[in-house]
Amino acid sequence: MVMREHYRRWIHEWEARMTSRDNNRVVRPFEWGLDWTTGWPGIERFTVPPDPSDREAMIGYMTAVNDSMAENSDEFFRYQTPTDFRIEHRKVELFHTGSEPPKKQPKNEWGKFLRFTSPVESPYPENNCVNARWFPANGHRAVVLLPQWNADGVSQNALCRVFNMLGIAALRLSMPYHDIRRPAGITRADYAVSANVGRTIDATRQGIADIRCCMDWLEQRGFSRLGIVGTSLGSCYAFLASAHDPRIRVNVFNHASTSFGDVTWTGQSTQHIRQGVEAVLTQEDLRRVWMCISPIVYFNKFERWPKKSLMIYGRYDLTFLPEFSVQTAGEFLRRGLDTTIKALPCGHYSLGETPYKYMDAWHISRFLTKAFAW
Repeated sequence: MVMREHYRRWIHEWEARMTSRDNNRVVRPFEWGLDWTTGWPGIERFTVPPDPSDREAMIGYMTAVNDSMAENSDEFFRYQTPTDFRIEHRKVELFHTGSEPPKKQPKNEWGKFLRFTSPVESPYPENNCVNARWFPANGHRAVVLLPQWNADGVSQNALCRVFNMLGIAALRLSMPYHDIRRPAGITRADYAVSANVGRTIDATRQGIADIRCCMDWLEQRGFSRLGIVGTSLGSCYAFLASAHDPRIRVNVFNHASTSFGDVTWTGQSTQHIRQGVEAVLTQEDLRRVWMCISPIVYFNKFERWPKKSLMIYGRYDLTFLPEFSVQTAGEFLRRGLDTTIKALPCGHYSLGETPYKYMDAWHISRFLTKAFAW
C-alpha cells in the first residue's frame, strides 16, 4: 500500500508538470453561442428567451435543445457526402501548440493528405477544409485515427505506421480547429472546446460529420472493414461517430468518460475553461447544456449494431478522472457489449510517454489484429 501511494503521487506530480508546461492557455469569457445553433436541424422548434441575461431561462432553453438533439441524434448528426474528395501531396508540418519552442521539427518529410469540404460549415475557411493524412495499406481493412485535443500535425503518426505493418490502412484526421484547420491568430485548438457552449457543440457535430465522410471515402476506395481509433477528445468523437454509423465495426477508445461537461469541469487540463464557465454555470448546468455531445447518452444507439471495442484508461488520470472511466466501463459490461477493458498504471499525459505509450500501442495493435480477423 505504501509503494502504491508513492507511485500514485509520483504519477500525479508528473501529470501536473506536463499539464502546466504550456502557459498559453487562455481564459475566455462565457458565451451561450446561440449564433452557432442556427444551422442545427430542428432548432426552429425552440423559442430563444427574450433576455439572454436570464440565466435560468437560458439554461432551460439549452437543456431542452440538448434533450431534443440527443433524442433525434440521427438527424442532428446527419450529413451529406462531399463531392470534392482529393489527395494533396505536400510537406509534413508540425503546427506546434505549446508555449515553448518545439524540441523537434519534422524532417524533410512529405505525405499524402485527403482534403474535402466539411459538410458542417463554420465561419472559418481554414477549418472548413478537412485534412486527413493518408497512410495506405493493401487489403480491405482501414481505420480513422483521431489524436488528442490540441494534438499537433504529427501526433500519433507513428501509430499509423504500426497499423500499416499490420496490414491496416489509416486516415489520421485533423479534428475541427486543429493544426492546419486552426483559424488565423489562434495558437491552440481553443474553439474545439471552450467556454462558448454553442460553438463547442457545433465543433463536435462537425467532427462527427468529418469522420463519417472519411468512412465514405474509404468505402469508395474499396475498404469494407472499417474501424476507428480515438484518444481523449478524439475518443469522445469516435464513440459518437460509431453510435451513429453502422459501418464502424471496430472501436478503440483511448481514454473514455461519461459526460462532456463533467470532464471539462473536473479535468486538470481544462481548468481554464471552467474558469470562464463557472461565472454563469454550475457543474450540473454544464453537464445539461453539453448533454447532446456526451457519450453516456448514446449507449442505446451504440448497441444497435454489432461492434468490437477496446477501452483503455489510466488509473491515475487527472484529466479524465478514473471514476468516470470506471462508470463508462461498467456501462459497456452491463449491456453485454463485446468490449475489452484495459486500465494502465499511468495518467492522461503520461500515456503518451515511455514506457506507457508502448503498452498502449501493444494493446491497440493486438486488439485490432484480432478484431479485424472476422
